[in-house]
Amino acid sequence: MHEVSLVEHLLDGVERELPSELAGARVARVVIHVGVLSGAHPEALRFAFDLLAPERLGEGVRLEIVEVPAVCRCHACGAASPITEPVFVCPGCGSPDIRTEGGSDLILQEIELEVEEGGSRDTTTPPAYDSP
Repeated sequence: MHEVSLVEHLLDGVERELPSELAGARVARVVIHVGVLSGAHPEALRFAFDLLAPERLGEGVRLEIVEVPAVCRCHACGAASPITEPVFVCPGCGSPDIRTEGGSDLILQEIELEVEEGGSRDTTTPPAYDSP
């Protein structure tokens, strides 16, 4: 299951992006975008995250997965067809003159932190980080 390795890299990215001035902050939520053509299975990612994240980021961290669609765009007929697996010809006309758009990325999009300030909680979100 290569998702374990992907989650380890994801957690490395989260730790790398944590602002040093918020060293005492708790990571509350991590949002990732997973393309349908990325080869990563959302449920396997969630399982690996639930297994590994508490040790690295603390208990209670939530993972939010946003599945990103892919489109096959045909230059011959102009059709734009949603796809869930790689295609080599247009699903509409059968032309090989196509381009696949989106759906292949795995991106760390957002990190939500809970920060203790004067006894109250403040939630902040550092900028998104594109994972390699």
